[in-house]
Amino acid sequence: MKKLSKTALTLSLLTLTGLAAAQSGIRVGMAYDAGGKFDKSFNQSAYEGSQRAVKTGGVSVKDFEPSDPSQTVQGIRGFAQDGFDLTVAVGFANNASLTQVAKENPDLAFGLVDDVSDAKNVQSMTFKEEEGSYLVGYLAALNSSTGVLGFLGGMDIPLIHKFEAGYIAGAKAANSKIQIISQYVGTTPDAWNNPGKAKEISASMKAKGADIVFAAAGASGKGLQDYVKQQQCLKAAQLPKGVTFKTDNFKNVPKSASYTASCAGSTRPMFFIGVDSNQNYLGDFDSKPGTLNHGLTSMMKRVDNAVYTLVQDVKADKFKGGQRVFGLKEGGVGYAIDQYNKALIPSSQVAKVEAIKAKIISGTIKVPSDR
Repeated sequence: MKKLSKTALTLSLLTLTGLAAAQSGIRVGMAYDAGGKFDKSFNQSAYEGSQRAVKTGGVSVKDFEPSDPSQTVQGIRGFAQDGFDLTVAVGFANNASLTQVAKENPDLAFGLVDDVSDAKNVQSMTFKEEEGSYLVGYLAALNSSTGVLGFLGGMDIPLIHKFEAGYIAGAKAANSKIQIISQYVGTTPDAWNNPGKAKEISASMKAKGADIVFAAAGASGKGLQDYVKQQQCLKAAQLPKGVTFKTDNFKNVPKSASYTASCAGSTRPMFFIGVDSNQNYLGDFDSKPGTLNHGLTSMMKRVDNAVYTLVQDVKADKFKGGQRVFGLKEGGVGYAIDQYNKALIPSSQVAKVEAIKAKIISGTIKVPSDR
């Protein structure tokens, strides 16, 4: 057996070390916001983006879900102390914690979802929520039986104003006479996790004639979904003064046995619009996608795409700090059509929305980002 020289042996060891590093890939730490990674919404979308990156190979991910917000900085710092190649914090509430740790570790890469950090080694991923909300508002106005829509916000902050502004603008573009009722759950972080209050707001909106409600309210949105499941429809005899049924778009869509029993006579179905992730399936109350679904569509905020793109950039050694904005053009927002709502939204409406989408991307339509 030929004996290797000292130089050759050193080069061989370096090569093996390099191969081991390449095989182990990059390590990514994910610090989630309140609600956890399986919230069926914002956090879960970020989680799915990280897992997509894992499936491509060369990436391992470790999750941190704080039981209390005060623990977040400890979790983020733990990733940094262990030398993780990338640490991502999900949610604007985690900005201060991430920024603090990023400044302590200027040689490491960090990502922040939904807010802008002033640390140079943080990529701040924000979204044009108003653009996706414009599209679902347009669809809501096309399909409202009463001409009255609802917007249910979580915490009354500028971020959620973007959802509201786009929704209202899109609805009015489809029907200039449409009415939109807006109400927020609260002004503190508790507003994200108060389904009881959201349910009360949903009831008040229905009492004013709203048959389609868009909730951008985090876990509070479950209150709207539960209320729609309980009510299922609006009855002509219970409509407020000045509100009447103007259309019957869903007359020929098969109904569940529960709907048929509870909503006999002159009635129209009630719908929610999902947010962040595709929540259409949550409107399938009888576990039969073929019957009328109560999730009209969902405004998809593609946090998964943003996280996946960031991880791939770090993997390719192309990480850049600063703000990165994801709108319709970048695949950052959109609306959902699937097996659950395809019977609700005909191809003619999809064609209209796609034409609107193209105009927004080209800049022909300017979508407002504030009320």
